[in-house]
Amino acid sequence: MWTALLYGLGTAIPMLIGAIVGLVRDLPTKALAAMMAFGAGSMIAAVSTELFQPAFDSQGIAIAASALLGGALVYVAADRLIETKLGPAALGPALMLGALLDGIPENTALGVSLEGGGIVLLVAVAVGNVPEAVGSAAAMRKRHGFRLSRGLALWGTVAAVLVLVVLLANSITDVITARHIAIIQAFAGGATIAVLADSLMPEAYRDGGWWVGLSTAFGFIVAFALGA
Repeated sequence: MWTALLYGLGTAIPMLIGAIVGLVRDLPTKALAAMMAFGAGSMIAAVSTELFQPAFDSQGIAIAASALLGGALVYVAADRLIETKLGPAALGPALMLGALLDGIPENTALGVSLEGGGIVLLVAVAVGNVPEAVGSAAAMRKRHGFRLSRGLALWGTVAAVLVLVVLLANSITDVITARHIAIIQAFAGGATIAVLADSLMPEAYRDGGWWVGLSTAFGFIVAFALGA
């Protein structure tokens, strides 16, 4: 439990730090883009080695691929629902739900991967959380005048929920089989891939330009080396 709590805090604290920064000041756009790209690259490595590979090795391509595609489908549908139902008029709740939607599959995967280490996934999630929180919090401040106290209340809630997700996901590993854990990992991996395609990578390229491909590759190398 304590390890799961530490890992959960390891993803939540960087998010809170990023939110505080975004609520009080502007950071260089290209620096944030580089961080997003690095986080995307590290997440690609994490999905490949820590989420999809165990399901592929133990369950075969059919089950692993079905779980991965199912995760991507659920994320895409939920993300679309938030966009159409809330829209720009409800920026605070939309950004909060968006952060939860991005973080839940990642932190679920982290919680069920702790027995195998999970350090690659932890680094990938933590690095990706910082620029996402900075950008979203800055949008709250500049577009809708969110004060620091209100913004911190929202982001503190998100962080607390994501820590709880890690704890709950880790707790079920004691009562479910290794087969189910592998399928959950692949499912979460599919949702994470959809997160990368939907938000991190497009935003990194939009804000940083063509060179962010190098940051993405560097993130992949670092994460892969950590898991080697």
